[in-house]
Amino acid sequence: MGHLSTHVLDTMHGCPAAGMGVVLQRIENGQPVALRTLTLNHDGRCDGGPLLDAATMAAGQYRLLFAVAPYFRARGVVLPDPAFLDTVQIDFGIADAQTHYHVPLLVSPWSYSTYRGS
Repeated sequence: MGHLSTHVLDTMHGCPAAGMGVVLQRIENGQPVALRTLTLNHDGRCDGGPLLDAATMAAGQYRLLFAVAPYFRARGVVLPDPAFLDTVQIDFGIADAQTHYHVPLLVSPWSYSTYRGS
């Protein structure tokens, strides 16, 4: 059964990004529609299971918004104003709703990377 998950690692401190805010959106007719707003748990993951489970998973265009600057400021990191990275936006497609899609984020105040995980 398909589902969507994410995991965020703070590469500056070498730990999960506990407390980072995340918004999941579906892009419908070119417009974002918020599906979930959450705060990552102690392991940098979504509490309570996947972002989308088998019942809510559907093919289409999606967006994850990660509140990077607020997270690092809350950790005591002094950032310029405006921060180099404020919100990291990842747009991705789900072609097969029966498959597991995992969208990890490795992030610091100055860089990030992502990939389709397993």
